[in-house]
Amino acid sequence: MILYTPLSYQEIFPEEQGTGNEIQAIEWQGRTVFVSKNNNGNYQINQLISSNPNDYLNPEFLPGRIIS
Repeated sequence: MILYTPLSYQEIFPEEQGTGNEIQAIEWQGRTVFVSKNNNGNYQINQLISSNPNDYLNPEFLPGRIIS
């Protein structure tokens, strides 16, 4: 099945509660990002949500970047 949608995989097929790897949407530096919490309390960026194409070229918002 092919879904032509801007939704992420996790939004279409939500994970079961209590798996420990929960993804949440936060506002960071004026942009919305989906993050997951690491074991040491920091957050890792999973996905950037923006209508500005230049935001996707900014290394501050690269997936995998660790933020506090």
